[in-house]
Amino acid sequence: MVSPNYPAKPKPGDRVAVVSPSAGLPGLFPHVYELGLRRLREEFGLEPVEYPTTRVMGADPRDRARDLTAAFADPSITAVLATVGGDDLITVTPHLDDDVLRANLKPYFGYSDNTNVLNHLYRLGMVAYHGGSVLVHLGRSGAPHPLTFDSLRAALFTSGWYELTPATEWGDEPRDWQDPATLADEPVMYPGEGWHWHGPARVVQGRTWGGCLEIIGWLLAADRVPSTAELAGSVLILETSEEMPSAQEVFRTVRNVGERGLLAAFPAIVVGRPKAWDFDRRHSLDERRAWCEAQRAAILRAVAPYADDPVVVFDVDLGHTDPQLIIPYGGEVLVDAEAHRIAVRY
Repeated sequence: MVSPNYPAKPKPGDRVAVVSPSAGLPGLFPHVYELGLRRLREEFGLEPVEYPTTRVMGADPRDRARDLTAAFADPSITAVLATVGGDDLITVTPHLDDDVLRANLKPYFGYSDNTNVLNHLYRLGMVAYHGGSVLVHLGRSGAPHPLTFDSLRAALFTSGWYELTPATEWGDEPRDWQDPATLADEPVMYPGEGWHWHGPARVVQGRTWGGCLEIIGWLLAADRVPSTAELAGSVLILETSEEMPSAQEVFRTVRNVGERGLLAAFPAIVVGRPKAWDFDRRHSLDERRAWCEAQRAAILRAVAPYADDPVVVFDVDLGHTDPQLIIPYGGEVLVDAEAHRIAVRY
């Protein structure tokens, strides 16, 4: 296994870049964004630095790439945080200045459409961080979720091993950003049901790769994924977005990963709890449980012909869920199917 190249960490009081390489939603929802910035200052002691396209919807991909490159190039910036995801970051990464990125290693935090950037940094040999969102998690309505903030704090400021723990409560039903009054209300939460383990009782340690499943499908189509040899012995991380792909769509995408030859590289797979509620699909709790069961079955069915009996863990608190645990992307993870525990090295 190639040793992961971890960036240096920021310290309280440092300046950190706040960028929108995907969608400039801070411009549409400034009340949510400003709450996230305030918590970044007050909870973490970091000073956010905006860039020209941070609040601009529909900014030219070249301009967004220029901002992201500038954030890495600025020696006074010690970390880079994406405000939110979107749906076209695949058009931005070709315009990044890779020489600048390689010469200025910094921790990058993002998920969802930011899988494009995480994969890009991975291919440059850099560890990044899957998770963290100025709008979604820093700007969470009510109060910050303690599990999210503990994980984010550890990922931002520490470099050791961090034990992931199943959430005692979870939710995927955010408040409506269109109504600023809802920022005072806690999201709807449900009792935690733990992780679901499949496969042999063995211990796997390796580097992570993967991210949002829909974006992985795009990366496959654009031929921007690592080779099977590069990924050998790694742990695949998967999660699905608020677009809520059906079990059949999930099956097809994972099957295509197998046809590419990549599933054979992974002795373990860690899957986030699927997003199973959105404003136009308001599923009941029972419907959400059935949705998750169908997703688990689809992934196991897709993996079986291509992988040699991997450890598979479902419903981990990563990706489009609340709380959200931060996963080092290209960094190390320990998946212990004997003790049913997962640890990551930040």
